[in-house]
Amino acid sequence: MDAPLQFRNRTEGGEFLARRLLQSPLQRPVTVLALPRGGLPTALAVARSLQAPLDIITVRKIGLPENPEFAVGAVASGVVFHDEQSTGCTGVTPEVFSALARQAQRELQRREAHYRQHLGELDLTGQTAILVDDGLATGATMLAAVQAVRARGAPRVIVAAPVASVEAAARVREVADAVVFAKLPATLRSVGEWYQEFDQVSDQETIFLLESAARQARPESPQPALSRSAP
Repeated sequence: MDAPLQFRNRTEGGEFLARRLLQSPLQRPVTVLALPRGGLPTALAVARSLQAPLDIITVRKIGLPENPEFAVGAVASGVVFHDEQSTGCTGVTPEVFSALARQAQRELQRREAHYRQHLGELDLTGQTAILVDDGLATGATMLAAVQAVRARGAPRVIVAAPVASVEAAARVREVADAVVFAKLPATLRSVGEWYQEFDQVSDQETIFLLESAARQARPESPQPALSRSAP
């Protein structure tokens, strides 16, 4: 089934992603990891379809003061990713970047403490980690997330998103074991233009989705039989 011109919402984007993932052999065991907040509804749909556990890897974009949506890097748990390609063309000095990174880390720590109260310790040793976001524009946050899950012990990392820019896709291919995208438009002005509904996901909704996922988790329910061969 081909992806629509626009996804109705993040959940529908995740359903299309799950179909793509199920078409390829996946090395088990699998853990689906959302990049909150926007990636959580998408990742929840993927985890349900794959009957895999859901967790999060909290990532915070480091944006320009005059344009917060333009990423010059990102922070994740224990990781600071400096996008030198972006800072080089914007004139951001190392001192300014360090200050922006510290500010982003403070917000990351707040979110991490808030979100992980509903989750256990994240251990990805021996797991295939499927990192899911609602879309990739520059790829900076996903690059930080890949580094973070590698540090958590994941031997294999798959990056998945309903839509990504060609440039972001190329960058994450260099660090991930596999990538899965439903759409790779030649020009991507914004991720939101590929969704009919693209409201901001609030902290309250994030907690609700995490609690819902925890209630639906059934440790006694085995994951589907997945091939041990690489994607």
